[in-house]
Amino acid sequence: MTGAGLGLSTPRVGGTDRVTGAQRFAADIAIEDVLHIALVHLDCGHAAIEEIHTSAATGIEGVVRVFTAEDFPNPVPRFGPRFADRPVIATGETKYHGEPLAAVVAVSKEAAADGAAAVRVEYKELPGVYSIDDALDPDSPLVMDPGLRTGDDPLADSNVRQRWDWGWGDVDSTEAELVIDEIYTFPMVTHFSIEPHTFAAAPEGGGVTVWSSIQHPYFLQGTLASLLDLPISKVRVHAPDPGGGFGGKGFPKYEPLVAMIALELGRPVRLVLTLEETFQAVRRTNARLQLRTGFARDGRLVFIDAIEDFMMGAYADIAPRVISKSSYFAAGPYKVESVRAVVRGLMSHTTPSTAFRGFGAPQMTWAIESQMDAAARALTIDPVEIRLLNLAGPGEEIVPGDRPADGDWRQALNIAAERVGWGEPLLPGHGRGISVGLKASATAGASYCILRILHDGSVSLIAGTSDMGQGARTILSQLVSENLGVPMERVTLVMGDTAVVPFDYSTSASRSTVFMGSAVVDACQKAIAELRGKTAVQHKVSVEDVVFTPGQISIDGAVYTLPEVLNDVFGAVPGEIIVTGSQRGEGDANHPLGGPASFYEVSCTASEVWVDFETGDFELVKHITVADVGKAINPQHVEMQDEGAAVMGLGHTLMEHLILDEHGRIVNLGALDYRIPTFKDMPATMESVLVENGDGPGPGGAKGSGEGGLLATSPAIAAALSQATGVVIKDLPLTPERVWEAMHGGDEGHEQ
Repeated sequence: MTGAGLGLSTPRVGGTDRVTGAQRFAADIAIEDVLHIALVHLDCGHAAIEEIHTSAATGIEGVVRVFTAEDFPNPVPRFGPRFADRPVIATGETKYHGEPLAAVVAVSKEAAADGAAAVRVEYKELPGVYSIDDALDPDSPLVMDPGLRTGDDPLADSNVRQRWDWGWGDVDSTEAELVIDEIYTFPMVTHFSIEPHTFAAAPEGGGVTVWSSIQHPYFLQGTLASLLDLPISKVRVHAPDPGGGFGGKGFPKYEPLVAMIALELGRPVRLVLTLEETFQAVRRTNARLQLRTGFARDGRLVFIDAIEDFMMGAYADIAPRVISKSSYFAAGPYKVESVRAVVRGLMSHTTPSTAFRGFGAPQMTWAIESQMDAAARALTIDPVEIRLLNLAGPGEEIVPGDRPADGDWRQALNIAAERVGWGEPLLPGHGRGISVGLKASATAGASYCILRILHDGSVSLIAGTSDMGQGARTILSQLVSENLGVPMERVTLVMGDTAVVPFDYSTSASRSTVFMGSAVVDACQKAIAELRGKTAVQHKVSVEDVVFTPGQISIDGAVYTLPEVLNDVFGAVPGEIIVTGSQRGEGDANHPLGGPASFYEVSCTASEVWVDFETGDFELVKHITVADVGKAINPQHVEMQDEGAAVMGLGHTLMEHLILDEHGRIVNLGALDYRIPTFKDMPATMESVLVENGDGPGPGGAKGSGEGGLLATSPAIAAALSQATGVVIKDLPLTPERVWEAMHGGDEGHEQ
């Protein structure tokens, strides 16, 4: 591992611990004298809580106490990343299947579970809002109490939590020779991280210490400080590297409940969700997208007129940001004369939706790219050619007045077409499809780190980024090694403790390499400057006479290693070089999203399928992803991330969807009933290709990566199916049943 640098596929830091089971996740942390929590919830989506009987539970040996809304301040405290609408525990009603209305605390997990089973609840099931049509029906019950809305909200008496109107130009006066008007649906899916959500808390030092599998420990710290009326310094968050997150572990869920219980009891408590409870806690935003798209005869895209409905769930969570950010780019990576998008975020009696890999872009891409294929068929233009005609070139705008295209996206499209064999003869039953996806990166943000060059020349880097499997530890270690010339095995990263590590805005939006990576480079440059300055003083020469090259310093031809320099500078009393690094992206109050994207993550997907006409089943013959990454710090890591994203995209494309019954219950909870891709579902040939033009804002010209592989998966596979079968499917997932019904003249429908 000694050699490291930009563009080298060095082995993964911490990889051995992950694959051998040695890594300690949040649930593995030993906490002395800890009590265990089990949640109580109802077997329906929406119900009025009439009475909760806890006496049978408290009579069970080992049960310490049962908490309900009555045990918390009145009104029950609420929190949320966008709106403070979510109570720490259900009060008056349960608003989704799985919302906790009681928490049983016991000396063991078994006693807690027995206690939860013994709690008896008198309730009345209420009519629920379980679909997009329900949410838009003015006769449906209101999910959110209008009194919780701030200001004079004209939408307060509806289930529309928020509306956005995006666009430019004049759609009504823009003439088109072809208009495609279609509706596309995207299902509810869950994150299915291997590590379950884990939360623990303990009183400490006049405040609280929390352990969580969260991706954004500093956001959690701020939420708890506000909710508990504590100084931020009195809230400590331990966030060990999560075992997968994909956005589902980004924002607080049950940490406030667990922290308040710990403070009330004066003892540590822990809650580990089951897989089924995790399904009930987080999901992706489902959507219905109606696009009316106009084209000139030559295939030029002239207008997009869209009505977009996203079902957020019972509480807003981060969904408003997901919806607004993705729908703002209603034209995707294309140049369009006129755009009008009416976008609604809808409340429903379902699991609150949250961030999910791709952050709303897969939903938008499904509709936009399907429209491009529909136009190509109608105009008899090659699908690659119609995209090449409309893609923004470097420096061209996709949203007027906003950040222009920051890459040669046509290059990625051409590579994808070449790798999949575009234009080559097809075997019977085969079809090919291609598509392009765009996701805007983080806007405002801040990353800080502390770098210490210790007196033996080794390095300790203290950084707030979470490594949830994307390889942040490796990339940041490579950057230190590249800049300072220290072998990677002599670089140690410290992460995941807000009492030790400086602030990082979040681990999200493929931002870690660009933001934290730039902060690390900044720290390295400051450390080099300090080393040169101290050496110049010690040798009584000017700083210009001290030449630093990675791993050594030269003065008048004499070469010194880092340990020799440090020993020379500090003498008999050892010392170290301590510097901070930072990278900030400032907000813009005048920008609709609070600031322009730092970069765009653009990826092209090309697929070839073979269809069994008798069953509707199909196989992926080839699946190619081409990502515009600017610069791959570790190419193997980037390729693995893109391949992982592609497989995740196969999930929502081919099989994954949460199914609700008429009571709002998720009927396919858990691994047995919720299908995810396995090795049997993998393409026969799968390839990840990187486009590196060094045109990003990060170290070496890097952009973010790792989400692009799933952005355009669905429309590419759907287009391949269409070419093979002659039918067009507009609802995901593309199950064999749906394909068979479409081929045999069945009603496609538009499921939600």
